[in-house]
Amino acid sequence: MNITLFPNPRRPNIGLRPKSEAQRPLLPQHARLCPVLEAGSSLGALVYPSLSKNEQFQIGYEGEGVYHFAYSVNATGSKWEQLFTITYQLAMGGIGMRREEVKLMIPETQGFKETAKTIARMLFAPDDLGTPTGAVTLRGAYNFQTPPGWDTVYSSVLNQTERPIAPLLVIRVQTDWYVHDSEFRYILMPGETISASHSLPVGQVFFVPREEITFRDGTEQEIAQRQKTSQVFFNEKAAHKLTTPYGLEYSPHYQRKSREQQKAGTSATNESDAEIATGKKL
Repeated sequence: MNITLFPNPRRPNIGLRPKSEAQRPLLPQHARLCPVLEAGSSLGALVYPSLSKNEQFQIGYEGEGVYHFAYSVNATGSKWEQLFTITYQLAMGGIGMRREEVKLMIPETQGFKETAKTIARMLFAPDDLGTPTGAVTLRGAYNFQTPPGWDTVYSSVLNQTERPIAPLLVIRVQTDWYVHDSEFRYILMPGETISASHSLPVGQVFFVPREEITFRDGTEQEIAQRQKTSQVFFNEKAAHKLTTPYGLEYSPHYQRKSREQQKAGTSATNESDAEIATGKKL
């Protein structure tokens, strides 16, 4: 399946391209020997912010409708320096902006406060602050257009377990026809902060077909066949155990079978395409 990429129109061609990543750095070593866990982690693609290597930002919720945004750069490669902060005070009840105060950490130049507000809007969505309470919406560096009949699901980074973990509102968008910018709305508690940098993903997307799903009960014959297949698999898994240098036992049987299935599927697809190209299959 081909997915079309479009750069963030507010800040085009700045930030890493989306990519699939199977491993999570802070998971224990033995988790990397679990192929189904890696398959879950690599679902879809990670989405990164529109930041260059020498940029980073933080946004935090201070409670009572107050949010604090800080933007920093590392121009020399040796030290991060904060350029400006913006404090957002929502109106009573959390609807609309009451105050947007920019504080510069560098000598003020004409128009720079407005530039600071523009930079902030490139990286997150101030208009979404407080919807619901504590919400901050981070923007991705790339947007997606899916083939006809396919949707995009926007979620937090899967299998990222380090604490604290801010909850995120998961959405599903019909990106085959609707022009949707990649946005990830996290919900912060008072005192919590989210950081973003060039190589730190702000969320994850995966692509699903838009079709009805129906459920039916398996027949007795299907249940018996499933049990038989399961027993054969676990017998073969036990027969192919390996031991790591640290004494941890694991079996690569699932991974091997998965690769065999993928290879068989690719071969079948190639053969079908070749038949269509030569007119043997209509």
